[in-house]
Amino acid sequence: MKLSVLAVALADRSLDEALKFLKDRGVQQVEVGCGGYPGKAHCDPAVLLNDEKKLQEFKDTFKKYDLTISALSTHGNAVHPKVEVAKAYHDDFVNAVLLAEKLGVDRIVTFSGCPGGSPVDQQPNWVTCAWPPEYQEILEYQWNEVLIPYWKKTAAFAAEHGIKKIAFEMHPGFCVYNPETMLKIRAAVGDILGANFDPSHLFWQGIDPVRAIRELGDAIHFFHAKDTAIDEANVAVNGVLDSKHFSDVKNRAWVFRTIGYGHDTKVWKDMMSALRIVGYDGPISIEHEDGLMSGEEGLSKAISFLKDVLIYEAPGEMYWA
Repeated sequence: MKLSVLAVALADRSLDEALKFLKDRGVQQVEVGCGGYPGKAHCDPAVLLNDEKKLQEFKDTFKKYDLTISALSTHGNAVHPKVEVAKAYHDDFVNAVLLAEKLGVDRIVTFSGCPGGSPVDQQPNWVTCAWPPEYQEILEYQWNEVLIPYWKKTAAFAAEHGIKKIAFEMHPGFCVYNPETMLKIRAAVGDILGANFDPSHLFWQGIDPVRAIRELGDAIHFFHAKDTAIDEANVAVNGVLDSKHFSDVKNRAWVFRTIGYGHDTKVWKDMMSALRIVGYDGPISIEHEDGLMSGEEGLSKAISFLKDVLIYEAPGEMYWA
């Protein structure tokens, strides 16, 4: 395993300053946002794909700090029912693929997306229950008429340009949000699709991350290290579905936290062990989204926490067996 960081939390700094910050703290790899929700503060494919000098400067900055790129991230909703919105996210994904090809990166992190509930909808429609019966019609339309056809075509394009892993962050609000939906789209499209396993989105759904890791197995393409704190008092009153703004920490059922502020070391060590058991030895990439800490402090604490949690070396010989 290698310790990585999604550099978006340092978007207020130059790429050079961000990489120095991470290198000084012992980070080994960097996940680079290059479109969609992560933005393009450190990496704009539209620029780098058309300016060899700037592309070389980008590469040289990573070499300067002896850091490698764990993935390019362009989280978005390329199946959004508004054509212009979907196109913007799709174009970002395409540019990420083309840039990854030039950089020798074979992993893209994104969302599955969520279509509308019908061809005439103007906003995404995330179905959370089985009844009334029209919800089943929505799911039929979303999966079989939009989502699967889109990703079959887009995954084929990515593969043609050297991408081996498209990692869907299993995120509520999008069609792929848990192991079952992840495995469903993987079976329909192919093994190039896999999970960006982010336990923060699973904790509040009531999913056990260790069991989810075992269920997904080699369908795990990437790992986001982010924690969630659940407010049991608020959950006891209103449950875990919560649309209040993330800044309303006092009244929300749950909030994202820096690693260790939601679950203790044992929980995280169990996840790392489970990853080793199923054969995942890829990046563990910290994503900072803690509303109670600055990006610098949150990342510093998360990096320090994970250094003692990750399993870096291959297993030794079982001399005792």
